[in-house]
Amino acid sequence: MTEYKHLLTPRDAADYIGVTIGTLAVWRCTHRYAIPYIKVGGRIKYRKEDLDEWLNSRLKEM
Repeated sequence: MTEYKHLLTPRDAADYIGVTIGTLAVWRCTHRYAIPYIKVGGRIKYRKEDLDEWLNSRLKEM
């Protein structure tokens, strides 16, 4: 079962991946990047493990 105890706010998630909260919101609304999120009512939350997986998918090795 997935643990939802430590969900990140959009601000925390944006800080974690190194973008602004506005950039993260645009990506979410335009579907530019498929970063999973959880919507509860009007609130958006992110799981750290989803952000880590997304960051790893962006890794470019030379």
